[in-house]
Amino acid sequence: MTYPGAAANNVRFLSRCDQGGKPDGVQVIVHNGYAFIGHMFSDGFSVVDVRDPLKPNTVAFVAAPKDTRSHHLQVHGDILLAVNGPNIWAMQQYATQTDYYAKSLADSVQIAQPFGAGIRAFNISKPDKPRELGFLNTGGLGAHRIWWAGGRYAYVSVHFDGFIDHILAVVDVSDPANMKLGGKWWLPGMHRAGGETPPASFGKRAALHHLISAGNIGYAAWRDGGYTVHDLSDPAYPKLLSHRNNHPPFGGGAHTPLPLPGKKLLVLADEATTSNCANGLAYTWVIDVREPSNPVSIATLPTPTEEDYCKKGAKFGPHNLHENRPGSFQGEDLIFATYHNAGLRIYDLRNAFAPKQIGYFVPPAPEKIVDQRPNPAKVIQSCDVFVDKNGVMYLTDTNAGLYILQYEGK
Repeated sequence: MTYPGAAANNVRFLSRCDQGGKPDGVQVIVHNGYAFIGHMFSDGFSVVDVRDPLKPNTVAFVAAPKDTRSHHLQVHGDILLAVNGPNIWAMQQYATQTDYYAKSLADSVQIAQPFGAGIRAFNISKPDKPRELGFLNTGGLGAHRIWWAGGRYAYVSVHFDGFIDHILAVVDVSDPANMKLGGKWWLPGMHRAGGETPPASFGKRAALHHLISAGNIGYAAWRDGGYTVHDLSDPAYPKLLSHRNNHPPFGGGAHTPLPLPGKKLLVLADEATTSNCANGLAYTWVIDVREPSNPVSIATLPTPTEEDYCKKGAKFGPHNLHENRPGSFQGEDLIFATYHNAGLRIYDLRNAFAPKQIGYFVPPAPEKIVDQRPNPAKVIQSCDVFVDKNGVMYLTDTNAGLYILQYEGK
């Protein structure tokens, strides 16, 4: 089955959902037959029943406080953790999308309105009726993204007062009703209140996007600040093992760090942050991390070439990767990636030195635009992908709702 106007290879369209009239999706996690979807503009998260992926049904919307985004979330067992931070687009903080990536948050965001800043925990034992359990107020500009796959600690990117941007916060979530800050780590130069001065190597914006752990090793992406590898033997006190930065000469924007511990590799997606490739192409790197103190880049995933995506409009290039979460599809030979206006991409990594593209799905232009950012283009912007154990893929977009797809390759 194909979808009108879509381009596809080795991917079959199953269904589409407008998420209850809130089609602006960011992170998606499927758990026990329900998709939990954070929103870019709608100030909350939605729950979609996908037990029958051919007939998705939106069953709940959980509102965040006014002018507060919950665009990223994590799920384990009966607990959901959702970020709270300012909806900077509704507050009209930037004249262009590019401005968001051009300075640290502390220098670019001036907000008078109240908003939620921190992490909210919910009980989702009844998925269609999430029940709030607790809120950790972090102050500052709040939380951006979380990595938590169960256990005592969650790793969260948080802006605290006195810092230039998001840093790493280790949060004790053993009691979701009473979450506590366990520790902090930041790149030297980020603590302005402590007298630190950002080095030139930070580029336009150094900020933690998020950290993903594999065993006792953590991998963190710092936008223009590069990436770091940490010893997490003492989870509340991450120990730096290495720090690398490809910017310059490349464009920066380190966004999603996917560890493949069986292969001793890290796949690192640099986010495309400008329309029409104004800052050049962004890449997804394949990095040998056999020696965590000396990571070495060995390849990049192939850049899509079916059409001139730089001229298509809006952003073209990497955004998110399927993160091999417990309970989802877990494999190290296949990489599932979103590429903004180039849709969903599937890569074969069996030869890590020569990755191959083996599938894709590029949706048509969205039917309507709900994007609150200045001058949005009517172009698909595929945002995140979650893959279940059966190879069913859940693809979000900032305007076009949820696409549910089936991988049909080997």
